[in-house]
Amino acid sequence: MVRDVAKQCGKEVDLVMRGQDTDLDKSLLDSIAEPLTHLVRNAVSHGIENSAERVRCAKPPRGTIHLTSYHHGNQVIVEISDDGRGIDSQKIKAKAVETGLITEEEADRLGESAILELVFRPGFSTAEEITEVSGRGVGMDVVKTVLHRLKGSVEIETRTGQGTTFRLKLPLTLAIIRALLFNVEQRLYAIPLNAVAEIARAKESDVHQIHNYEVLQLRDRVLPVVRLGRAPGFGIDSGGTKIFVLIVSMGERKLGLIVDSLHGEEELVIKALDDQSVATDLISGASILGDGRVVLIVNVPAIVDRHSKARPQQEEGAVSGILLSHADRKNASASPSEVRP
Repeated sequence: MVRDVAKQCGKEVDLVMRGQDTDLDKSLLDSIAEPLTHLVRNAVSHGIENSAERVRCAKPPRGTIHLTSYHHGNQVIVEISDDGRGIDSQKIKAKAVETGLITEEEADRLGESAILELVFRPGFSTAEEITEVSGRGVGMDVVKTVLHRLKGSVEIETRTGQGTTFRLKLPLTLAIIRALLFNVEQRLYAIPLNAVAEIARAKESDVHQIHNYEVLQLRDRVLPVVRLGRAPGFGIDSGGTKIFVLIVSMGERKLGLIVDSLHGEEELVIKALDDQSVATDLISGASILGDGRVVLIVNVPAIVDRHSKARPQQEEGAVSGILLSHADRKNASASPSEVRP
């Protein structure tokens, strides 16, 4: 489709895809097919400039569209990005006033994000002329309607002259992921395999305390660590106890998660949980193994965020045993098999 639309518009465009292994249930894929089609067509027809204009702006003559998908917490993110001209918010505002969508007084009160939201109004278009691929004023309102029906959302990020990103956020109703299973205090948890950068073995004596934070010397760097279970009790000689450390990365930040033991890799069909099932954002979903056991899916971004917001003056162990503390608050005696997704 990118090739055909680019040819109709007289443009040169490359398509780069990432996250093709993000598996979703078919109903979700069928629902977002039309919004994705509209957004990609718009990226080619509206976003990417023609070769001559790109050369004048010191850009490569060929434009690039990135289509990316990934899991983030209890959501599926799909991004459509282009390196084109970006969206001119003032042009959108002027067109909205001209077509009577809003009054001049309303336009003056709108912020940048509210102005960008106008592109989702039915019938809105900034195209100067009607062609086979643009100017009809249909498409973007369909994107908003479908996302609203799926209880999702759509965000716009744009920089003039540099490009635009449309980010679709969909609730994780059902998905298939490769996961690493591990045990914490005899409870079974899982973490998306693509979130684990490395697995390290260490001894309890290798973990040191700095300003009430626990850290681990990993090769040539100091790695902050978080215990997903309880820390060893005082007076207990546990320095020789071996531990597993799952190194996860979020952007530039790396964090080690201390777990009791590993259970292996598995392909899991995961289901999102509501607030009545699990009273914490540290768990993003659950899955049932072949033997009937329930495994809870750890929300890596939430754990990294919780650690980054913790303060050194907090009491010792404030970010230790975070999975257990929330599970115990919900039901002190519950085991994974007793949690119903």
